[in-house]
Amino acid sequence: MVDIGGRSLHLIDAGASGPAVIFESGISATCLSWTELRAEVQGFARACTYDRAWLGWSDPAETARTTSNIVDELHALIEAALIPRPYILAGHSFGGMLVRAYAAKYPDEIAGLVLVDPLSPREWSTVSPANARMLRFGVRLSRRGAWLARVGVVRAALALLMAGGRRVPQWVARMSSGRGESVISRLVGEVRKMPPETWPMIRAHWCLAKTFQGLAAYLESLPASSAEAAALDEMGTIPVTVLSAANATPHQLQERAAWTSRSPRGRHIIARKSGHWIQLDEPELVVQAIREMIGLIKPSS
Repeated sequence: MVDIGGRSLHLIDAGASGPAVIFESGISATCLSWTELRAEVQGFARACTYDRAWLGWSDPAETARTTSNIVDELHALIEAALIPRPYILAGHSFGGMLVRAYAAKYPDEIAGLVLVDPLSPREWSTVSPANARMLRFGVRLSRRGAWLARVGVVRAALALLMAGGRRVPQWVARMSSGRGESVISRLVGEVRKMPPETWPMIRAHWCLAKTFQGLAAYLESLPASSAEAAALDEMGTIPVTVLSAANATPHQLQERAAWTSRSPRGRHIIARKSGHWIQLDEPELVVQAIREMIGLIKPSS
């Protein structure tokens, strides 16, 4: 645990000496989403994963969950942990948006970016009525999830889902959102792709009201976060590799291709066998992208 302004952020810093790779997770994910991939990377680099405020083992935060606050917290964490520059940032989804913003603010510290099916800041900086409704629903569902976690219902539902049960989790879903399929069910689907030894820890995190409260805070701040990231959109001459899921939209592919075309060392890779969680579906593609990015770092004299 690393103290940042009186709060603790959870950091795993392990692996070989040499260039550091810092992983940034999706909007509701923790460092556990990188477990298998981190084990591969730490064989040839210093692999660092952490939990943002509210998530995993990290403490809650009093400030809004906007890009500027998150980037400043990550920078403070890196400084406190004495992680040497330059380092590579790898971000998934919402984390991809964050590391692009980080690179725009601190370009001299970054050796390269690996963006794993990243969120575009332009998708949420101007919120359509449909997306606004989606966000309100997500925040409301998260707050209900916090209440259900406090009274132990989430713990019971997750235990039954992991064991293959359906009736009680579906009842919980109807009680929390009015729908038979819930965030809990989708969460379990992704968790099953991860190493089994991580399942009890992930389940324990989602049994905490704190986790749902944090998700609500991140969703509430998503439009402001996206607007801030869009304002810091250009990354100069930093090498960038983007990995896109097979189901990425034409607009997403076009925008990501534009990002890489502006980089002197830009690559855009389509993960043909992957959904949104490429690091779980085709981790070897992400590992190879990181290896290649490390190869671009010039040894210090």
